[in-house]
Amino acid sequence: MWRHLELTQTELHLKIKQQEISFAGNAQLKIYGRLTCTSGKRMLKNNRVFFVDEHEAIAQSFRPCGHCMRQAYKKWKDATI
Repeated sequence: MWRHLELTQTELHLKIKQQEISFAGNAQLKIYGRLTCTSGKRMLKNNRVFFVDEHEAIAQSFRPCGHCMRQAYKKWKDATI
């Protein structure tokens, strides 16, 4: 997991291009989603973290985004009820 503020723009773009980063999350809300998510793009940089894959996000106790990952979110929600 990488914090957005710890990466330069160049490092961030390189990690995305090399597929070292596939998902972003909100460290405060513990929600992760796709890099293209409109909800995720609105979050503050100091709350944003990046993950290699979904398994890493889940291991860090993050839940799927209800907007960009509807099926994963529904599965998560059904499992928590």
